[in-house]
Amino acid sequence: MIPKNTVEKIIDAAHVEEVLGEFITLKKRGANLLGLCPFHGEKSPSFTVSPVKGIYKCFGCGKSGNSVNFIMEHLQLSYPDALRWLAKKYSIEIVEREITPEEREQQTERESMLIVMQYAQRYFTETMFDTDEGRSIGLSYFKERDLRDDIIAKFQLGYSLEERNAFTVTAVKNSYQPKYLAKTGMSIVSNRHVEGTEITQADLFDRYAGRVMFPIHDDGGRVVAFGGRTLSNDKKTAKYINSPETDIYNKSKILYGLWMGKKAIQNADKCFLVEGYMDVIAMHQAGIENVVASSGTSLTVEQIKSIHRFTKNIVVLYDGDEAGQKASNRAIPLLLEEGMNVKLLMFPDNDDPDSFSRKVTIQEFKDYLENNTEDFLKFKAKKLSEESKNDPIKRAGVIKDLVDSISIIPDNIIRSIYIKECANIMEIEESILQMEVNKIRRKTATKASNTTANETQQLTPENVEEELFLDTKPEKELFNFDAEEERLLVLMIKYGNLLITTQAEDEVNVEHELEITLGEFIIFELWRDEIAYENPLYKTVLDEYIEQLKDLRLPDVKHFLQSPDPLISSFAVNYVIDKHEVSPKWINFGVIVPKEIDLAKKDAEKTLFSFKSRKLNAYINSIRESLKTCSYDESIEILEEIKRLEILKIRINLLLGREVIK
Repeated sequence: MIPKNTVEKIIDAAHVEEVLGEFITLKKRGANLLGLCPFHGEKSPSFTVSPVKGIYKCFGCGKSGNSVNFIMEHLQLSYPDALRWLAKKYSIEIVEREITPEEREQQTERESMLIVMQYAQRYFTETMFDTDEGRSIGLSYFKERDLRDDIIAKFQLGYSLEERNAFTVTAVKNSYQPKYLAKTGMSIVSNRHVEGTEITQADLFDRYAGRVMFPIHDDGGRVVAFGGRTLSNDKKTAKYINSPETDIYNKSKILYGLWMGKKAIQNADKCFLVEGYMDVIAMHQAGIENVVASSGTSLTVEQIKSIHRFTKNIVVLYDGDEAGQKASNRAIPLLLEEGMNVKLLMFPDNDDPDSFSRKVTIQEFKDYLENNTEDFLKFKAKKLSEESKNDPIKRAGVIKDLVDSISIIPDNIIRSIYIKECANIMEIEESILQMEVNKIRRKTATKASNTTANETQQLTPENVEEELFLDTKPEKELFNFDAEEERLLVLMIKYGNLLITTQAEDEVNVEHELEITLGEFIIFELWRDEIAYENPLYKTVLDEYIEQLKDLRLPDVKHFLQSPDPLISSFAVNYVIDKHEVSPKWINFGVIVPKEIDLAKKDAEKTLFSFKSRKLNAYINSIRESLKTCSYDESIEILEEIKRLEILKIRINLLLGREVIK
C-alpha cells in the first residue's frame, strides 16, 4: 500500500507536460500543448495537454486524464504500478510494507510476466560477465564487434548458456513459476507435458540456449521481449530468434531502441530507421541516438505511428544488399502513406550501419550520414530516369512506378511539389504526371468506397439482430436523463464549494434564508425528491461525491482529477479542459460575457427542475401503462394520481419558463 502523502507527492512532481513529453512531441498552442494522440492513429494533432490544469484530452478519440492515468493507459499498468513508475522517474522513495505470499499470488499475470522478464535480463547479463562460458563466448563476441563497456551496459546485453535448461532451472530455483516462464516465451514447453496438467520445470527447456541476448524494451523502459543471436556456424540454425507474441509483447508495435532514442528523436526532429539490433547499438556508440529498428520484423503501420508521435522526418538506412533493398521497398510505401517525410541513405560496398561504422571514424560516420542523405522520391526519380534513358517502353513502366509512389502521399501540397520536381527529373510534362496520379487516387477512393458499402450490406446471423435494432431505434430515447445527470455533476465538480443562499423551511414550515454550498444544495434536492441516477458512469462519480460529503469534505476538481479510478478522473477531465475558450478581447468591443461560476446557481436550479420534470414524465408514462392491466376501481385511483402529477408537472414547467400546450 502506498501512503496517501506519498501519492500526493508523486502527483505533484509528475508534471503532465514532462511525463507525456517522453512519449509524444508536444508543441505550444496558446496556453496549452498539442501533439499526435498515442491512443489512436491520427495525422493531424488533436491531443491537448494543459500544464496549468495538469491534464490531457484527445478531442479525436476522447481519451483524457492526468499523468498517472496516461501511464496506466499507455503502459498498461495498474494504478499502484503507475505511481511506482512515476516515483522512480522523479526519484521519490516509496516506503511500502512487505507483501504477503497470498498477495503475491494475487498479482496479475501481466505483472508476473514483467517480473520474469526483468529477472531474465539480469540473469543473462550476469551470466555473460560472471561465467567462463559467458566471458569467453558472449562477451568476446561483443568485444570483437568493438563495443565499449558503457554501450554493453546501456543496452543490457547478455548471454544464454549452451546448457539446454540452464536458465529455466535457475529461474525456478529463484521462485519464478514455470507457467510464467512459458507464458513469456523464455522457456518452451516440451512434448513431455501432458495437456491440462500444471506446467513443471521438467516440462520446460530454454528458448535461447547458446545465444547472445538483446533485451527489447517497451515505451516505458520495461523489458518485454528478447532477441537472441546464435554464434554457431551451423547453417541449419536460425541466426536470430525473437520472443513470440505474448500478453506483454506485441511485435508489430514495439520498435527496438525507441525507449533509449525518443528524446534524441524529438530534439533532432528526425529518426533513422535501420534493420537490426547491432545497427542501433553501433549508431549509439557513434553518438547518434535518434535511431530505431523494427525488432526483426517487417515495418508495420503501428510502428510508424509510434515514430510519428515524435517526428514526421525519417531516414531509411537499410542495408545495401538484396535483402535490405526488399525491406526498403516494403517499408517506404507505408511510410509515405502515413504522411512521413522519407529520405534514403545507401552505404557503399553493401555495408550496413554496423559494419560501416567500424570502417571509419565517428566523425567520418556522422559526416557520411549528413552528406549522403537524399529525398526518397527524388532519388528514385533520378535512378529510374538513368536506367530507362534509351528505352521508351521501360521509361513508361518507370513513370508508372513513380506515379504509384507519389499517389499514396496523403498531403495535397506535398504531393503537388513532388509531382513538379519528379516531372522535371523525368523530363515529362507536369500535367501528365498529375493526371496519372489523380487517376490512381480516384481508383483507390472508389475501391475503398465500394468495400465499405459491401461491408455495410453484408449481414451475418451474429450481427443481423443488432443491425435491425439500430435501424429501428429512435434518435433519442424517450426517457434518457444523461444530459441532466451529467450537467449536475459538472456543476458539483467545478463549483460544488461555492456558497449560495436559498430558501428552506424549518420544523414548523416557516421559510428562512439558508447559506449552503452548491454541491450540498444539489445533493439535498435529489435526496428530497428521491431522484436516483441511472447512467452507471455518472452514478459512480455521484457516489464518490456523496462519500466525500459523508466525511465532511467538499471534493474539488483536484480530488476527481487525481482519483485512482480512471472512469472518475476521465469524467473530470472531459468537463474541466475546454477546447474553445472565450477570448478576453470581446471586452474591447463592449461585449460582456458572463462567467459560468456567476450563473452556476441558476444553472443548477434550472437543471434540477428539468430533471424532476423528465422524471415525472417517465413516472406518469409508467403508471399509464398500468391502466392496461388494472381493474376498474384501481383505474379510478390511478387516474386521480395522474391528474395530480399533471398539475405538478405544469407547475414545474412554469418554473422552467416552458409553455405547456395541450
